[in-house]
Amino acid sequence: MKDLILGQTKLKSRIILAPMAGVTDLPFRRIVRRFGNFLMFSEMVASQAVIRNVKRTCKMMINDGDELTSVQIVGGEPHIMAEAARISVELGAKLIDINMGCPVKKVVKTNAGSAIMKDEKLAAEIIRAIVRAVSAPVTLKTRLGWDMEHKNAVRIARIAEEEGIQMLSIHGRTRSQLYSGKASWADVALVKEAVNIPVIVNGDIVDIETAERALKESRADGIMIGRGALGRPWVLRDIHNFLETGIKAQVSLSSEEKFENAKTHLEYMLEFYDESTAIKLSRKVLAYYCKGTRNAAEFRNKITSVNSVKDMHNILRGIF
Repeated sequence: MKDLILGQTKLKSRIILAPMAGVTDLPFRRIVRRFGNFLMFSEMVASQAVIRNVKRTCKMMINDGDELTSVQIVGGEPHIMAEAARISVELGAKLIDINMGCPVKKVVKTNAGSAIMKDEKLAAEIIRAIVRAVSAPVTLKTRLGWDMEHKNAVRIARIAEEEGIQMLSIHGRTRSQLYSGKASWADVALVKEAVNIPVIVNGDIVDIETAERALKESRADGIMIGRGALGRPWVLRDIHNFLETGIKAQVSLSSEEKFENAKTHLEYMLEFYDESTAIKLSRKVLAYYCKGTRNAAEFRNKITSVNSVKDMHNILRGIF
């Protein structure tokens, strides 16, 4: 496999952390970075909000300075998307990613996210405007298409390459599937065959076994991990090590190590947000650390109603 190079940057891993709304904030990315130097994506940010300088949106784009983070922007108007990309780079974004894959109703009803795939002319205009607006490398994330009868990821990919996109990430589902069924990694292979830029496979990759099958079926250049990293940020390291060595060695963390990671995640959130916001957001994110533990449902219920740092620490200790 060829090295993954974006602009002047050679990626140190073929494993990439996917953008996840409400999840991949700076605290989450800091936790993932403890396990390797991966390309990571910010939460999806609305282009209109970037231009309006909405405080919460600007906070979502903050990075540590030396982490390789791509800011993913969403919207449906080329000139606004281009201006949002320009502002993002001014604020420190190393890369810009265009969202043409978000399937949620509140996004697609504004003709943004995966809805753009229904209008290939608009897709080209958005890509062209952003690529011309910034000097940073621009990448694109899509689904296979709007529905099973309109799978046009290959055509979108060719347009993207022609307009200057440097890497494609393809989630192996259509918009109509949302997150149901199974991701079709074989459909991603059709995109890979159609273009010469790197193609990253995304969807249903949660461990070494699924990563191996996804690469084999998609023939992609790398892997994007999303939901598989929730509560298990070390899975990126395990898959990276497998790709580097060929050895299927999933490192099992001790209960104490898992507790320390969850506790440190909370500490990062308390540093980044005010205490009230940190506790509120941590109820969702830290609940994922319960997966696979004894009495997981009981502890998840406790976490979702916690109101203080002390109580959260006590619950986390109880879990592990």
